[in-house]
Amino acid sequence: MKFGMRRPSLRGSLSARTKGAFTRAIRRAIIPGYGRKGMGLLRDPARSVRNRVYHRVTFSFWDLLKRLFGSGRR
Repeated sequence: MKFGMRRPSLRGSLSARTKGAFTRAIRRAIIPGYGRKGMGLLRDPARSVRNRVYHRVTFSFWDLLKRLFGSGRR
């Protein structure tokens, strides 16, 4: 398990903001329960717990910037 800062991925960030967002919007409209809180735990509990731990013990470059310079929302 990794601890600390995650390696930034420009390709992953771009994908999440473009095609990924579009795909999620379509799936949310078609599949009932898709994207709802807690559905990952019902579908695959081991993966859900592993991902939850990973996101709590690591941080991204953008999280670091938010902590240093504030969130920008006031």
